[in-house]
Amino acid sequence: MTTDTETTETPKATPLASPSGVAPRKRPTGHRRLLTRRDRITLGLMAGVPTVLHVALVWLTALASIALAFTTWDGIGFDSIKWVGLDNFRELFTTNPQFWPAVQHNVIWFVVLILLPTPFGLFLAVQLDKKIRFSRVYQTAFFLPVVMSMAVIGFVWQLIYNPDTGLINSMIGANTSGHYIDWIGDPDLNLWAILVAASWRHAGYMMILYLAGLKSVDPALREASALDGAGEWQTFKNVIFPTLRPTNTVVLVVTIIEALRAFDLVFVFNKGAQGTELLSILVTNNIIGESSRIGYGSAIAVVLLVISLAVIIPYLIATFRKERRA
Repeated sequence: MTTDTETTETPKATPLASPSGVAPRKRPTGHRRLLTRRDRITLGLMAGVPTVLHVALVWLTALASIALAFTTWDGIGFDSIKWVGLDNFRELFTTNPQFWPAVQHNVIWFVVLILLPTPFGLFLAVQLDKKIRFSRVYQTAFFLPVVMSMAVIGFVWQLIYNPDTGLINSMIGANTSGHYIDWIGDPDLNLWAILVAASWRHAGYMMILYLAGLKSVDPALREASALDGAGEWQTFKNVIFPTLRPTNTVVLVVTIIEALRAFDLVFVFNKGAQGTELLSILVTNNIIGESSRIGYGSAIAVVLLVISLAVIIPYLIATFRKERRA
């Protein structure tokens, strides 16, 4: 005996009609755009304009300087550019009386910055890291010269070094007739006087770098050292300072760059004359000076570029390797 089974079908749901009688729209499927056209235009301008300016003012000018270093050009008309090969570099290394003194002064600039204001900046950072009272006030006071323009710093120190009314000569009694000390005009003193002003600024820069490095030190290391009975100096020498190795690398590279790019202070003081020659000053004097030897000045700029890259490229390679390992 067979029994007939009835199959019931579930009725399909019908979309509800809108009050106006029009069927509702279906939502679009697929990727949904998060940025409107206006947003894309804004982002394009924000990224594109700085990129164009950077390429035009940095990369194109650097490549143009490299090309012009092998030419002679007085800057009047492009038809006056003449190819001379390595003659500019040959003259630079052999017959220019200012080149090697300028190199020597750049080396002295680096040695002084690495030996005097850098340890002093580390000392300030260690003291401020102890969270003493008014530490924010001290940080602001020591970091203020860093945010000031180098030209402004030069004008301030010009007033300090003034032989008649300057602070130093007034304090030591060297502003009277027959006892003048010309800190800027004396070739035996002016370079060191400028370095004092540069060190005043550089110490604040180093303080901030080392203070950031000290903030990243694990407090457990200090606690373990204290439990072992180590004193404050032993803790710093054996525990804290070795952990500052990345900061020391940054400090070294920054100091080298500061020594190579030194220009503003010297130009404000005496335009790089009378014993204060620097490579950057020679570049400026040959390109925009009365002689307008643009090709020769570009050759000096290429030498300065090569020295800078010899320092920067190894640092970048080491940094990228460290990030890749991490």
